[in-house]
Amino acid sequence: MPSLKFTYKRLFIISAFLLSLMGILFIYSAGTYWSSIHYEGQMPFYLKQLIYLILAIAVFLTVANMPTFTMEKTWITLYVFSLILLVLVLVPGIGLVRNGSQSWIGLGPLTIQPAELAKITTLMYLSFLLGKVKNDERVVQIKHFLIIILPCALIMLQPDFGSVFILVVSAFILLFIARYPIKLYVGFIVMGVIGLIALIASAPYRLKRIEAFINPWEDPLGSGFQAVQSLLAIGPAGLLGHGFQESRQKFLYLPEPQNDFIFSIILEEIGFLGGCVVLVLFGLFIYSGCGLALQSLKSSDFYAISALVGMVGFQACLNIGVVIGLIPVTGVTLPFISYGGTSLMIIWFVVAIVVGFANRTNSV
Repeated sequence: MPSLKFTYKRLFIISAFLLSLMGILFIYSAGTYWSSIHYEGQMPFYLKQLIYLILAIAVFLTVANMPTFTMEKTWITLYVFSLILLVLVLVPGIGLVRNGSQSWIGLGPLTIQPAELAKITTLMYLSFLLGKVKNDERVVQIKHFLIIILPCALIMLQPDFGSVFILVVSAFILLFIARYPIKLYVGFIVMGVIGLIALIASAPYRLKRIEAFINPWEDPLGSGFQAVQSLLAIGPAGLLGHGFQESRQKFLYLPEPQNDFIFSIILEEIGFLGGCVVLVLFGLFIYSGCGLALQSLKSSDFYAISALVGMVGFQACLNIGVVIGLIPVTGVTLPFISYGGTSLMIIWFVVAIVVGFANRTNSV
């Protein structure tokens, strides 16, 4: 059994590292031209991402070996801290506005996105609660609901619908795994659908995204632009693609190809088979993460690992679904691969937390 646990952990870390390396490789291919045009004289994206990866691995090595991050008190404190950050990011002069959303806090040359931390702290705090109390008591259920809704409400004020969607779905997955009463679970889903409809109705641009999803060619230079350019990248690529660095859509056709739509460039350059390699790596990451969860000796550990692995897996599916036209554009990055220091640091923080719980299991 110990060797099996070690195999799961090793596979979990290796798949994460290979996905990160693939990210640097395709950020180099996809973002170099965009960087030279829009950020002339600055450090190229791929070099920044390499530095971020080195820092992220340093964070991983530190956090994975700190028992503090397997304790409930730590996550209660971090949950409250993340709520404070979500409030601060809305304060003019503290929060930075990018692409219409006030979602970042500037710390000198660095920026942090509180919503990314809030997703983790909410799921972790909820996991510990689910592991120690019965879920059929009304007071407990209300507490669980408030723990989820508080960060979601603050994130929507930015607004950042993508982060809210990931958090809500990940929380629902966690509640389902914890065998939450089906009637209440259905009630949450109904409330979620009503909330989704209200959010779409309150912001015309969200309705345009849905219309663009249904028929992106109706407005190919407006609301359907990203979807159309992504499909134009993927369609002609075929089985093997055009070859590494041979993308055509990265030349100012697909906006910021190193970010949300980097999977389009991967498919365009190394084709369907190359895309399958990415899917296999994510599959191995999820499979090994589930293996680590099943080896847990405490229910709270099982819920925590399952929630975090489920969150990463769902975010990957959401991004890929957007890129290939199965889901409306949501502005969600591809974990490990998309360019961004905050997202890379946070995702390796997640890996570290999971490994930390696995280490605790192995030491018992």
